[in-house]
Amino acid sequence: MTRTALEAINLSKHFGGVLALNDTSFTVPEGSLCALIGPNGAGKSTIFNLITNFYPASSGEARLFGETLTGCPAARIAARGLVRTFQTARVFPGMTALQNVLAGARMHQHSSGLAQMLWLRGARREEQALSRRAEGLLDLVGLSAFRDAAATDLPMGAQKMLEVTRALMARPRVLLLDEPAAGLNDTETVELAALLRAVRGNGVTIMVVEHNMALVMNIADQIVVLDAGCVVADGTSVEIRGNPRVIEAYVGRDEEVASA
Repeated sequence: MTRTALEAINLSKHFGGVLALNDTSFTVPEGSLCALIGPNGAGKSTIFNLITNFYPASSGEARLFGETLTGCPAARIAARGLVRTFQTARVFPGMTALQNVLAGARMHQHSSGLAQMLWLRGARREEQALSRRAEGLLDLVGLSAFRDAAATDLPMGAQKMLEVTRALMARPRVLLLDEPAAGLNDTETVELAALLRAVRGNGVTIMVVEHNMALVMNIADQIVVLDAGCVVADGTSVEIRGNPRVIEAYVGRDEEVASA
């Protein structure tokens, strides 16, 4: 029986007098790829922010493999295996692309700060192993040429892929990606799709907020549709494509659904 990896239970969020998310519930099975879609302002990024406690929920809760995330600090959530990216690429300035990827592994380092400072044999071996893995991931996503380049000098599309790579370096059990295809050209988007399929194939559960409907329809096992802060549909790509509630939500706001 497939376990539930991620669960939203009656999540709501008020910003002052504005109801951004209203009694939202859904489940994401372990090992699946779930897309969260909807018109601009539907509440998609808000859900990610509530799940990771970037914002506190007004009501409801999120659970990771059955354990509540309510009140957990970001570091503890990441340590439990839930890792996210943001809508706007966030790379660390003053660091190379390789150093940015390595930053994703810091929570898993076993060597003490003293051992690293004195560059003891165990610390050296661990650092070398992490560097090999980071370089392998950069090669996998086609960014090896940028290995020693300042991360902030990379094109925006490359910065988005770098952020995904850094998230993978953290060895997530569940990966939340907020618009990973934004800024990518057609070739890069195809490469992203292949990467996400490979990550899912290795047992990582993925939830992605994305506006590229062609990408969503091609890679998602499950699609959750939001409109005005409410879930209006939840199903497979075939079920969602012909759902009248989804079509109504998108009419005049996103012509991609009609052509996807």
